[in-house]
Amino acid sequence: MSEENPTEFRYDTQLLLEGKNLNPDGVRDYFEEELVGDSLLVVGDSKLVKIHFHTNEPWKVLEFCAGVGEIYDIVIEDMVRQSKGLQG
Repeated sequence: MSEENPTEFRYDTQLLLEGKNLNPDGVRDYFEEELVGDSLLVVGDSKLVKIHFHTNEPWKVLEFCAGVGEIYDIVIEDMVRQSKGLQG
């Protein structure tokens, strides 16, 4: 972290994942084992899962989730820009 980059992970990545037989614990395990980031939140059930994750590689989040179910309400905010008072 530096004054230019106040957070280790730049992108606040949020989305909803819809499908059949989703496994929120399995999704959480994948994120913890395969992706680099922090502030992970995975909540939901077998049909709908809400994901929140800070990472430098949001495309990896989207790639994984698109392979598991349908993704929507995708929000990726640049926290470095936000810290400078700019639109994230």
